[in-house]
Amino acid sequence: MAALDFAGMPAPLPLVDRVLDHLRVIWGDDADDALARRIIAAMGIGDADASIPLERPERWTERDVALITYGDSVLGDGRPLEALAELVRTRLTEAISVVHVLPFCPYSSDRGFSVIDYSAVDPDLGTWDDITDLGEHVTLMFDLVINHISAQSDWFQQFLADEEPGRRYIKTASPNDDLSDVVRPRSLPLLTPFETASGLQHVWTTFSEDQVDLDWSSPDLVCAMLEVIDLYVRNGARFLRLDAIGYVWKVPGTTSIHLPETHEFIKLFHTLLAVRAPHVSIITETNVPDRENRSYFGDSDEAHLIYNFSLPPLAIDGVLNGRADRLVDWLASAPAPPPGTTLFNFLASHDGIGVRPAEGFLTDEEIAGLVDLAHQQGGMHGTYSRKGVDKPYELNISFPDLFGGVDDPHMVDRILLLHTIVLSLAGLPAIYMNSLLATVNDYAQVEADGGIRRSINRGRVHLDDVPAADGDDWRSRIMNGLIERAALRRAHTAFHPDSPQTLRDLDGVLAIDRIPQGASAVSVLCNMTNTPRTVVHDGPWTDLLSGESGTDEITLQPYAAAWLQ
Repeated sequence: MAALDFAGMPAPLPLVDRVLDHLRVIWGDDADDALARRIIAAMGIGDADASIPLERPERWTERDVALITYGDSVLGDGRPLEALAELVRTRLTEAISVVHVLPFCPYSSDRGFSVIDYSAVDPDLGTWDDITDLGEHVTLMFDLVINHISAQSDWFQQFLADEEPGRRYIKTASPNDDLSDVVRPRSLPLLTPFETASGLQHVWTTFSEDQVDLDWSSPDLVCAMLEVIDLYVRNGARFLRLDAIGYVWKVPGTTSIHLPETHEFIKLFHTLLAVRAPHVSIITETNVPDRENRSYFGDSDEAHLIYNFSLPPLAIDGVLNGRADRLVDWLASAPAPPPGTTLFNFLASHDGIGVRPAEGFLTDEEIAGLVDLAHQQGGMHGTYSRKGVDKPYELNISFPDLFGGVDDPHMVDRILLLHTIVLSLAGLPAIYMNSLLATVNDYAQVEADGGIRRSINRGRVHLDDVPAADGDDWRSRIMNGLIERAALRRAHTAFHPDSPQTLRDLDGVLAIDRIPQGASAVSVLCNMTNTPRTVVHDGPWTDLLSGESGTDEITLQPYAAAWLQ
């Protein structure tokens, strides 16, 4: 029987024993004590026999709102990272607490997600000092592009030359392998042939021929990537985003997504960070249907946060179709995140608006309707492949264009309403920089990036063109409205990410009750329709958004929201 500590809980295993348990799931009998100690050292932990802390640090509060941005989404007269820090410092410190800087390393394609060198900052963006300076004002989220690396990287060039260490770092397969069940996020060849010093090799390329997949079955590769994690922690990362994590372990004859070894690697990172940097949280990026996505919580032993990928398509569908029922049915039926975890709530990102996570909640015809609407409004869409059949994967379009453009009288209200939902729900909310800056479809950026559809909502804005704080044009109304609502959210304990919530559909009005212990509750009302809606409220109320007060009932104008206290 295991020894018990003073609290009656099982005494924690030494770190080396816990790590060895993880490694045995991944490598079986090839895992041993020596490899466990090597793994621990690669993470920058000096004491392999240390105990794993049992207590859970406070990772988030109601004051946490994230901003998702490229290092060069904002430009100035100097380095782009300096311009980003200036915008954060001068306009956003009351509204934003976390900044997710999308991959800032030197890269060869995919706007940073084809990393050439994990240890460097792209000189076109700035320096590590610029990252540190930004971290003086906000908490930082870094990307670990974990599934693949650039074909121009030293590791891949070593692979081609059959030289150490890269020769062992790249995932290969045979064209004769059974790859028919592999889930693809792209409609491109899965294997790419390369001539190497040791002969023709077929490299696994999940995303593109310039993004060669890493071989996570190699302990040497794992140690090298743990050294990268340690570097990021030392440079201020408080959140570590694992990009495309679902694909890292591959086995011919399977789907090669969400395999048990993939989950075990996240558990390994979780265990190591609990000792190396207990304040650092793991966030997984898996743009897949909701049930698959939530599997990355594990039993509170994998991701601390997961991207809430089902929220964007269902919220957007609600506003476009004037209904709250689909959103409420999903939110009310979804299992609560396990203790110590939460959802990362967002609407748009650098990757567009995923529609796969709406599967099971919207019909194929309804998803096709979203795709058709995006095309009508000048947008595009990407596809994924399963057993050779292409299906919609994501919408590529800006929010102002999706909601009718500048001529639509409800466009601004719809955008503010959707973000109010994100700010109101349990979880940690995030706003995409291009949504904040109210950019429109950027066809020039698509052309400049070689026809990449996602670039339509990845445009850059000079500081001189950022909407004015005192402006009354439609872009200023969006940006200032988002800043005001995010700042107001941060002032109310009811919006703590872990605060309980109940949900109702009141004839097209989404009602969210946030009921914290020991603090005032807030009733959120969001009119998803294009007509006024009157809602009965139990007793006197004050609307935190408008400052108005009333009794018994409140009338919401089309696409209006209220936070009643």
